[in-house]
Amino acid sequence: MQSRMNEALQYIEEKLDVEIDEKEIEKITGMSIYHFRRMFSFLAGMTLTAYIRNRKLSNAMFDLLRDDINVTDTAFKYGYHSVDGFSRAFREWAGFNPSEVRNQQKKRLKAFPRLTFQLTIQGGAEMDYRIVEKEAFKIIGVSKQVPIQFEGVNPGIEKLAQSVTESQKAKMRQHANLEPGQVINASYNFDEGRTQEEGYLNHMIGVLTDEEGPFRGLDVLEVPAYTWVIFSSQGPFPETMQETWAKIAAEWFPSSDYELVKAPEISFVEDYSNLDNVYSEIWMAVRRK
Repeated sequence: MQSRMNEALQYIEEKLDVEIDEKEIEKITGMSIYHFRRMFSFLAGMTLTAYIRNRKLSNAMFDLLRDDINVTDTAFKYGYHSVDGFSRAFREWAGFNPSEVRNQQKKRLKAFPRLTFQLTIQGGAEMDYRIVEKEAFKIIGVSKQVPIQFEGVNPGIEKLAQSVTESQKAKMRQHANLEPGQVINASYNFDEGRTQEEGYLNHMIGVLTDEEGPFRGLDVLEVPAYTWVIFSSQGPFPETMQETWAKIAAEWFPSSDYELVKAPEISFVEDYSNLDNVYSEIWMAVRRK
């Protein structure tokens, strides 16, 4: 895992002044670009978009110290569509305009060094999980396309939850015959065609079933047979669940014999009545490396 993540960073480094091919990142890492972005965010403490932007601006700083490079050439070199857009981004990052770089070199300049992953198991905290083989099943519920958001509460998902009617809830309860036997959240169909985290995913609030239906009034998502790793945690919500996501990326996957496959990511919360002590699970489809 460490070597593949670093190979991906090396590829990105070599492509800072051209378009980055996300399919190539998928080949290098063996995971979808969405999962790479998510794992990168957990491990690096920043989004991939922020990292690439900062590396471009850092390189631009060095370029602008040269006499033969001007602001316009630098802006287009690093993929900005206008000098104004580049100047605004550079000013927000560096604290001064790109045209002022040469005047600043005796005062203060700014750099953002490239990142290298050195993954280690931190330890000190147990992770509870189980690995199970599951036959094909269906997720039935209410779904909507929402913006991809790596941090904080996703307002699109909040609106989706508020839109579920009582009759839809009753029908879901009627057909929920598979574990966990209650409402879950599932994210799938990740928009992986964009360089920046501005894409969309489909999110479903529903239940698991192996019944044939019909499920009138509900959306249906067919999930093939997979191996699933199911992580469980208990504690203050949402902090404990978010920490579990981070540990999965930073600690569990690098030390395991498994890698992610392209499948819905499933999570559920048992009870919200006491937010200081909430049991939750995260389900991820995997395969052996």
